[in-house]
Amino acid sequence: MSPFTGSANRTPTEDWRHLRLTLDAGVATVTFARPGKLNALTFGAYADLRDLLPELARDGSVRALVLGGEGRGFCSGGDVDDIIGATLAMDTGRLLDFNRMTGQVVRSLRECPFPVIAAVHGVAAGAGAVLALAADFRVADPTARFAFLFTKVGLSGGDMGAAYLLPRVVGLGHATRLLMLGEPVAAPEAERIGLISRLTAEGAAHTEAAALARRLADGPALAHAQTKALLTAELDMPLAAAVELDAATQALLMNSADYAEFHAAFTGKRPPEWRGR
Repeated sequence: MSPFTGSANRTPTEDWRHLRLTLDAGVATVTFARPGKLNALTFGAYADLRDLLPELARDGSVRALVLGGEGRGFCSGGDVDDIIGATLAMDTGRLLDFNRMTGQVVRSLRECPFPVIAAVHGVAAGAGAVLALAADFRVADPTARFAFLFTKVGLSGGDMGAAYLLPRVVGLGHATRLLMLGEPVAAPEAERIGLISRLTAEGAAHTEAAALARRLADGPALAHAQTKALLTAELDMPLAAAVELDAATQALLMNSADYAEFHAAFTGKRPPEWRGR
């Protein structure tokens, strides 16, 4: 995402009405805050996520993001009344606009230049499961359960990029089962198949996700950003192209201040002071 803005770009948004955003020394925390509805997503929540992620990317000061949910769960997916009921009255053009918007949220999570950590407890279902899937890390406690429910409502399991991302995280066999059947996956199995990056003690998912975000934010942000970009870009590349992209990226980073700072810190027997440039 480019840091350059045109005349049509707004100043930073002061009030996100459908999400809660906090910023703390390079760590952004985005919280789904409809606990009475298990944080079910509305049209407004999707639109806020679509707009927020590029805004944080343009800001330049955010070095890690934690995505979490308030109350008893992470996110139960699209609100049945607000979204499913409303989409029944939409024509194909409106439906395409909506589905492209939800997909843009996933693209923004994958393309933003900082690592994203999903702090998962309780339910992560439907779109909530895909948002967690799109994060770089999924830190979850034993109450977490994932369910890709799209076929359960008569839709394709390949919603919001799930059929692209899930096989690359858990393998084609597991992804086929999860997307076809829509059955819930409890935390122990999710950890076993690689869907969970780190399993915590009960109630500790957000604390450990925040600690990981702080560790990442205090580290070499430019190196993290380029690692994330290469992980995404090289998913569909042949080896020769991937190796060439790695070589070009490393040549650029070897001209960075952080690379020189590592050498200075090593020879000076002190911790490096990462600047992200």
